[in-house]
Amino acid sequence: MVEVSKAAYVFPGQGSQGTGMGLDLYNRYPAARAVFDVADTSLGFPLSHLCFEGPEEELKKTHNVQPAILVVSIACLKSVEAEDTTNFPSPAFAAGHSLGEYTALVVAGALDLTDAVLLVRERGRLMYEAGLKNAGSMLAVIGLDEEMVRDISYHSGAEISNINCPGQIVISGTTQTLAEAGRLAKAEGARVLIPLKVSGAFHSVLMEPAIAEFSEVVSSFNFRPPAIPVISNVTAQPLTDVDSIKEELVKQLRNCIQWQASVEYMIHGGVETFYEIGPGRVLSGLIRRINSEVETFNISGIEDITQLAYAENLTD
Repeated sequence: MVEVSKAAYVFPGQGSQGTGMGLDLYNRYPAARAVFDVADTSLGFPLSHLCFEGPEEELKKTHNVQPAILVVSIACLKSVEAEDTTNFPSPAFAAGHSLGEYTALVVAGALDLTDAVLLVRERGRLMYEAGLKNAGSMLAVIGLDEEMVRDISYHSGAEISNINCPGQIVISGTTQTLAEAGRLAKAEGARVLIPLKVSGAFHSVLMEPAIAEFSEVVSSFNFRPPAIPVISNVTAQPLTDVDSIKEELVKQLRNCIQWQASVEYMIHGGVETFYEIGPGRVLSGLIRRINSEVETFNISGIEDITQLAYAENLTD
């Protein structure tokens, strides 16, 4: 018996935003409009207007951009589902990069959209405040392997915060530690160093000031066991029960995002097609660098949905 290939839905994190995101979906699909309406009502202010019109400086603030990306991602999924694209498969797994993990939990039925919007806004607020208490940032190191970046981090005092794909690793730390890490990385032959536009040293010990309060925040929300496995950012293993989800969300704030290992887990589990759902195309590029044989599709707007439907018509 030949096993049918599996699909996974993956959801982007902070940094994929852009002014105007989701507007085409809002105007065309009632299902997408309903998602934005729920978010606006839950938050008590028009997040939708911030997504559609900006200003960009306001949109990219951590406590705004996190719910914004989550909402646009869910709106993208609801829009493609509204098209009744018969070949759009149900997922065997869901996963998200950092913030995107919350979107995956909504899609898996573990967290209500209303709660998720409120939770990630609080997450963004606490991450920003932790960044004020422990000033720092993040630096993408391109062209060095994990062992070399670990050695550089050890000698500079930085921490590995994202293992995204072979040759792309992000480190977090203070301005001084990142400067030293960058110097060492260049000396070891790093091709490119990219400072990330973030308000703190996310996924590192410098997020520690947020942990206690965020743990209390997480415990105040209702979770359910996910209907499909959601792959943990921290362990790259499935989250299957409420306790493990709550533990994951707190640990994720100050631990490394294991994106490469998460994708490899899903591929080992039979996934051959990944649907990146939400603004941007970052995850598709990372996935292709992890394994060039898998297929990736982006769903970030009407044009992508139209192309998906067209591709299906060609195969009918």
